This record gives sequence, C-alpha cells and structure tokens, in this order.
Amino acid sequence: MKSRDRAGKKLEPSAGPMEGSRRAMELDPDMLQMKPSIAEEDKGKWKPSLKRRASPSSSPLSHINNLDDGCLMHIFSFLSPIPDRYNTALVCNRWNYLACHPRLWLRVDRSAKDLSEPGVFPSIEAAVSAARPGDTILVSAGGSHRVSNIQIKKPICLIGAGELPDDTMLICSRGSDSALELLSTCKLANLTVKAELGCCLLHRRGRLTIDGCILQCESNPLDYLSCPIVSTATSSEVITSSMKNNDDGVFVSQTRIEGGAKAVLTSGDLSLQRVRVIYARTSLLFWFDVQHT
Repeated sequence: MKSRDRAGKKLEPSAGPMEGSRRAMELDPDMLQMKPSIAEEDKGKWKPSLKRRASPSSSPLSHINNLDDGCLMHIFSFLSPIPDRYNTALVCNRWNYLACHPRLWLRVDRSAKDLSEPGVFPSIEAAVSAARPGDTILVSAGGSHRVSNIQIKKPICLIGAGELPDDTMLICSRGSDSALELLSTCKLANLTVKAELGCCLLHRRGRLTIDGCILQCESNPLDYLSCPIVSTATSSEVITSSMKNNDDGVFVSQTRIEGGAKAVLTSGDLSLQRVRVIYARTSLLFWFDVQHT
C-alpha cells in the first residue's frame, strides 16, 4: 500500500538493501570494470601454484618412464635377478610387468621348437651351464625333466613355472648319487624332485634354500639307503675367508618330504634345528634348518 507524506503526495515503496546494491552495480560503470580485473588478478595468482605442482614431473624417475617398454626391458636385463631386478619389480605396475617378463629369465622348455631364442634351453643342465651368478632359471611345467648329478657351482635360483610344485617334476634315475649337487648358494622353489635311489639334493657347501617344494624318494626294499636331503658340509669346507658371512646351511620351508630313511642326513658339522611340522590331510609340510650350532 502506497503512503503519503505530510503534503499529501504519494511516495514510492522503498527498495531493499539487496535491490539497492544490485541497481548500483548496474548503473555504476566503475563496478562493471572491476570484474575482468579481478579475474585477471586471480589468474595471475594461480599460475605459479600450477607450475609448482608440475615440478615433480622433472624427477629422474619420470624421465626414465618416458622410455618405451623395449628400452626399459633392455636396461633391466643388465641387472642381477636377485636382488636388483626383484627390487625394480616393486616400483610400480609397469616395472613389475617388465622386470618379470619371460625374456629376462633363463627358461628350460623341452617343447620349445626355436632354441635359437635367447635364454631358452632344452634341459636344466644346459641352462645351469649358461647361467651367470645370480641368474634365475624358470623350469617349464608339464611332463618331467631328467636330471642326474648336476653340479651347481654358482649362486642361482631354480623355480618351477607351474601353479603347484607337482606341475614341474625333476626325476633322478636309478644309479645316480643325486639329482642336484649344490656347491654354492642356491634357492629351489615350486619344484618336485624325485629320486628312485640315492638322494634328491646333495648339499656340499653354501646356503641352500628350499621353499614350497616336494622331495620324494621311491619306496622300495632299499628305502633305507635313500634320503631326500644329504648334507656333507664341514667347517673346513664351508667356513673360509671368502665365505664367512654366507650363513651356510640348508633352510627348508613349507616343503613336503616323502619316503627315505630320514628327511635329512648330515655327515658333516651341520645339525638339524628349529623343526616344525604341519599335518595336512594327505601329506606333511616341514620347516627346519640345518646349520652350525
């Protein structure tokens, strides 16, 4: 309702505070000129912060990631599998894929048609002979690999390529002293080693690690002559000036041992320690160490 003043003239309704300020902005050209100036000022403020955020891209890791997969894989091929190449696999998903690529490992594949491919061998003995210290040999799954008194004199790692240790079987024929004779630091993983007579593994010196394997000795009238693991290491052989810190011995974890007179037989200075056994439905899993007391 319109009001009147004392003279009787009609008065227009007063504008609210918001409406008044809106009208002032519409009418005042100086206010209109402030908008772009504020935008430009804010734009100038945010530019340096964006540059600071982009600075980590100049780190050495980002530069090496600009290389393609072929170049990175070639660089990784010069690293020793353990521990250098293993550590590179922990950096990121891409490095894990490249560091674990089959081209970077020695492979034993009896079914391989093209043996001219680098790193592929028809037998374990050939792969061990060609291996460098620290190499990892991937043994193909399926079928069986014949092994007999293979001497390993350099630190290497033998790994079965199957999902289970039963998928990759090493068979030592009758008449052999052992399937593998270890004279250096070695690791066996995800393998089945089967000996008809004698021992599966003959440990002479060095640190032998057996992880997730199956060691089998055939049951026969001469069962008492066979043994899955035999260690002949002695103080005079093992502890030398160049090998004092190698912690020599046999270290077994999560391994099935079947047949034979004993799980392990020692004829040197090593003794059985820290034995742990888990009873499964169809087998026994062993954890134990054989080392100096």
